[in-house]
Amino acid sequence: MTENLVERLAETRSLTDEQFRTLLTTDRWDADLFAAADRVRRAQYGTDVFIRGLIEFTNYCKNDCYYCGIRHGNRKAARYRLTQEQILACCAEGYALGFRTFVLQGGEDPYFTDDRLCAIVAAIRRNHPDCAITLSVGERSHESYRRLFEAGANRYLLRHETADPAHYSRLHPANLRAENRQACLFDLKSIGYQVGAGFMVGSPYQTTDNLIADLRFLEKLQPDMIGIGPYITHAETPFAGQKNGSLELTLRLLAILRLMFPYVLLPATTALGTIHPEGRELGLKAGANVVMPNLSPTDVRALYALYENKICTGEEAAQCIGCLRRRVESAGYRIVTARGDVKRTN
Repeated sequence: MTENLVERLAETRSLTDEQFRTLLTTDRWDADLFAAADRVRRAQYGTDVFIRGLIEFTNYCKNDCYYCGIRHGNRKAARYRLTQEQILACCAEGYALGFRTFVLQGGEDPYFTDDRLCAIVAAIRRNHPDCAITLSVGERSHESYRRLFEAGANRYLLRHETADPAHYSRLHPANLRAENRQACLFDLKSIGYQVGAGFMVGSPYQTTDNLIADLRFLEKLQPDMIGIGPYITHAETPFAGQKNGSLELTLRLLAILRLMFPYVLLPATTALGTIHPEGRELGLKAGANVVMPNLSPTDVRALYALYENKICTGEEAAQCIGCLRRRVESAGYRIVTARGDVKRTN
């Protein structure tokens, strides 16, 4: 029975490859999946939705990932870097608005050496000792991660993008390897970070087997956070002609991930809100419990364009927290002012 398949996933937190394939390739069981995922998230976190203040502090990047709008090879990108003072001002504004987690996200920008980035992290920690500091700045050395942790960073987001090395090689130039990215995630765990992995849904050449490999990798990693979102194309990339990922498949995977990892912090991403006007609300109903409004200065928000048509209007902006609160409440949940640390209670 289909109900038994969903119940089995909720009970055992895993399925066979063939059973995962069954859930992933049809919408027949979506309603059961979403209902079960919502029950599990409510049992673990109630109706709480944690807000993270996103600060996109540089759109320079040394890499040439084929899907990304801020890739090094995009000569049309208008580049920017925020100063330490600007970043601290974003944090101060966010703190006043009720944010207790700041997410510093950027391309792999060589300008931000360990010394520079550690100084920024340490300054945020001094100014806001009760807050969590999350970094999302790509692949770095074990020593770099250690220094940033000791400077005051608590969490690190590093999407593995795809767990299959052959698929990874179709999305990235030869100097980037899936094995190295995955090794970085285990380095981060060993240092003591709360670690987030994740992948794009519907990326070019992705198969159902690739998605199952992603689920198996996450089972091995046991991350604290999982960020997934639909692939969205960008005209200034080699994948300009590729189609976008699916809202439906992304929601299905959110529900599956909630059942596999009841404790996980699971964002309803900006990409979901970009491909559907109620995408983030639908994500919350499928098991997500985090939203990440933008705290970046308004004049750079549109420049951090990993994909096209990214929402960065009032409701996406952190300053319109009231708008966001009403949208979250309309979905049946509530925004809370808290660090929102992971709860691995069962």
